[in-house]
Amino acid sequence: MRRIGSLLIGITLFLSLAGCGGDDEPQAEANAPSALTVYAAASLTDVFPSIDSTARYNFAGSDELATQIREGAPADVYAAASSKYPQELYEDRLVERPVAFASNRLVVIVPKDNPARIEAVKDVTRPGTKLVVAGEGVPVGDYTRTVLGDLGLEQALANVVSNEDDVKGVVAKVSIGEADAGFVYATDAAAAGDDVRVVELPEGSQPPIEYQIAVVKRSDNTEAAEAFVQKVLGQDGREALQSAGFLLP
Repeated sequence: MRRIGSLLIGITLFLSLAGCGGDDEPQAEANAPSALTVYAAASLTDVFPSIDSTARYNFAGSDELATQIREGAPADVYAAASSKYPQELYEDRLVERPVAFASNRLVVIVPKDNPARIEAVKDVTRPGTKLVVAGEGVPVGDYTRTVLGDLGLEQALANVVSNEDDVKGVVAKVSIGEADAGFVYATDAAAAGDDVRVVELPEGSQPPIEYQIAVVKRSDNTEAAEAFVQKVLGQDGREALQSAGFLLP
């Protein structure tokens, strides 16, 4: 009887320890940091994954991403095509101090066959021209309106047939021929390849474009977020940005 009692106690103890051991692994997994999440301007869609292919990305208009971060979206890093939104988030203590990491140029794109025969920026003011731009508040949309104002071509806005959420939307509309022209970043025009033709802005009319990046303060992956920012600012990041056509600050 003593042997049977000892055996039962041993079996009970073994099962108890096995159960405890089984709970340890899920608990460790639960405490493991999630994948790094980077909220980045749509114009960075092609270059950021080449700098870090392991991160999880959310590409959209910089204004939309800033709103999502304000509403508590789980972002670890924020990279914008403007200094406006990173600085506003910094002032509201939602991100760490932003750092400039790239610049860009604005160009006009037209469909490959250029049905509206647009050869210069002023041609987008012609009546009947179908112009597509990014919406107000979207950095590329604000840069577009600044350029048109500086060149005295505000009347072109009467030809706008679509206000897109980000620069990729503008490229898409022009590429498939739904618009005669659109204002985009030079990097996005290059990425579109032979689907579009480029019309350069007059000399001296480029707006100041500054991309900024920052770690989101509520991030649970602060070390990984800081490491990502350093990758972007480092030699490999700078080379990737230059290869994609971005200008360095």
